This record gives sequence, structure tokens and C-alpha cells, in this order.
Amino acid sequence: MPKLNENFLKLEKNYLFINIAKKINAFKQANPDADIIRMGIGDVTLPIAPAVVDAMKKACDEMGVKETFKGYEDSGAGYDFLKEAVSGYYKSFGADVSPDEIRINDGAKSDCGNIVDIFGDDNIILVTDPAYPVYVDSNLMSGRKIIYADSNEDNGFAAMPDYDVHADIIYLCSPNNPTGSVYTREQLAVWIDYAKKNNAVIIYDSAYEAFITDPNVPRSIFCVDGADEVAIEMCSLSKTAGFTGMRCGYTVIPDKLKVIASDGTEVSVSQIWGRRQGSKFNGVSYPVQRGAEAVFTEKGLEQIHENIAYYQENARIIADTMSELGVKFTGGINSPYIWFKCPNNMGSWDFFDLMLEKIAVVGTPGAGFGKNGEGWFRLTAFGDRQRTIEAMERFKELIKSL
Repeated sequence: MPKLNENFLKLEKNYLFINIAKKINAFKQANPDADIIRMGIGDVTLPIAPAVVDAMKKACDEMGVKETFKGYEDSGAGYDFLKEAVSGYYKSFGADVSPDEIRINDGAKSDCGNIVDIFGDDNIILVTDPAYPVYVDSNLMSGRKIIYADSNEDNGFAAMPDYDVHADIIYLCSPNNPTGSVYTREQLAVWIDYAKKNNAVIIYDSAYEAFITDPNVPRSIFCVDGADEVAIEMCSLSKTAGFTGMRCGYTVIPDKLKVIASDGTEVSVSQIWGRRQGSKFNGVSYPVQRGAEAVFTEKGLEQIHENIAYYQENARIIADTMSELGVKFTGGINSPYIWFKCPNNMGSWDFFDLMLEKIAVVGTPGAGFGKNGEGWFRLTAFGDRQRTIEAMERFKELIKSL
């Protein structure tokens, strides 16, 4: 009889958003005429940019012609045309990343979960709390020890390292999901210094970099000196270009990033990751990669930034509502998420139920992201403009009634 990986038994029975979906379905059955506005899951609502659609159509036509048909992509790391486009994009905001350091994937979530395959189970993992659940879950599945750096109201939900505490692998996300907080250049320099002193590796999630407007907030950790010696960066086109239904992103592993094996030899992290991917991943489809390439063209960037500006205006509307009501929050600037404190010291799941029952608006309870999320709540700016305005009008009435 096969034995179960019992580390899975340490996980919450259901993923956060499955629990939310169950509550929504129960509410809909009891209130079939309710006009529910969803501001919980961070899924985009605007269509793919025309330049991307045109590129994918052309690529699909190529797949129907013998002379231009594409089968397996040789390296599995992505076509050169897309890696070169991503490299140029990095250089546009000051990060010197070569095409050979880039690996194309089917979205940041996959690589965030899979990267742990190449590290031993005896590593100590440091996660800032609150955190995107995949950072914690993927390491619990392997039985690793996880320690936490507290992100909270006092530090603006931007935890900094404690040099008295050792970690081997560090997860950072900026702009942060769920809190919308960001790390400045100076703060990232401290984390890089901490990683060097601990011979640690930083896994840096930059999925929301396109929403950054503050010049002192780097759009990549590789904009900061020394990061190429300690960091792996993962980014997704899901929010940058609306690829949530198409699945494409990229991971950067610098050539300088090395680890020491148990026999004392120096090992390239990029080489080990490439070996893992060669065994377990067949790559992203040619049409999707051609669509991704179009994102980084002049026309593509212009079109995706129109969509990003739309979501940024939604974020401003939500943030202005919080300010008007005197509700404490982070995010809304440099981020599509608004993270606010529940009124009257309510628990985050209690406030979820209240919002759903009283105003039929769905958000995400902060407790689902870790202990420091209790008493806080996340709203997303990825919805329709008029629905966002309507949700905020309902929210005002709710808060004023408490």
C-alpha cells in the first residue's frame, strides 16, 4: 500500500478561495436575487490587448502551415524571441538581466511552488506574514521549518530582517499580495545584506511590478546592487497584461547565483533549475509566447498600460473611500490591492460574513494570509469601474451604520 506524504495533512483542509467560494454559494442559494459584487479574487476583467490578440492569431496560423509549424521548443526555457523581449523590458527600468538568465513559465504561481524542488528539506524558510499562501503551503508540503517575519500595522506591513535569526530561503513580495505595501530601494538593500550574511537565497515575487509609480520603489530586486548574487525573481503577465486565462510568466536566475553542495563544490542554481524543468516541464505554447512577446512591443506596452491605468483608478476610488471614512489601510498606490483594518476590532471572517450578508460585496479576509492578517481585509481593484463605484457606495453605508 502506498504511503501518503503526510505533510499535506498539515495544510488547511481547503485553499483560502475554496472556502470563500463555498460561503458565496451558500449565500446565493439563500438569496438568489442578490446582486453580488466580487472584489476578492485578484482576477482581471479587461480583455487582452489587441496587439497580443493579433500576435496570437498570426502564431496560430503559423501552426497550421508545415513550413512554420512548431513542436517542442528545444530548451524548454522559452523561445529566444520572448527572452530577449523580457530582457529589454528589464533594461527599460534599470535592471541588467540577460536573456540567458530568463526562463519562461506558465505563470509565477507554478514556479513559486516548484522552485522548492531544488532545495533540501532541511532548509529554514523565512516568510513575511501576511503572505500569499503558496509560499507557505509549498514548503509545508515538503516538511520544511518555516519561520515568520512580522509585517504589521507598526511597520506598514513591510517586515525587515532580524539579524539574530537565521534563514536559508527568504520569500519577499513587492508590491505585496495581500497588503499592497512595497519595499523601497533602501529596504531591499537591507534584505540583500541579510541574505549575504546568512548565505541565503531570496525568492522575490514581482508579479505586480507594473503598478509601481513611486521612483524610489524598484520594479525588480535586480535594480538593487548585489541582488544578482542572492536572488531569484519571479514575475507573471497575469496582472501586467491580463494573462490569467492564458498563463505565461518568467523567472530570472542570475548566472552569479551559486550554492555550495554538501561535498563543498559550487553549484549553479540556474543549472539545477534547468535540469528540474527539463524533467518536469514541457514549456509554454508557441502562440502564447508570441502573444507575450507582443506585450513588450511599443504598441503592446501602450495598450496594456491603458488597462493598468484603469485598474489604478479603481484602486484610487477604493483608497479615497477608505480615507473619507477614516479607515486605516495600506496599498492603493503602487498596488492593485487595498488592505484595510476591519471596523470595531472585528475578526476578518466575521467582517467577510457581514459584508456579504448586508451589502453583497465579497472581499478576502486577512486571516487567510497568516496570523498578522487577522483583523484586516483585502479588496482588489481588478473589477469593473461602475461595479467598483457601486461597491464603495454600499461600503460607505455599511460602515456608517456600525
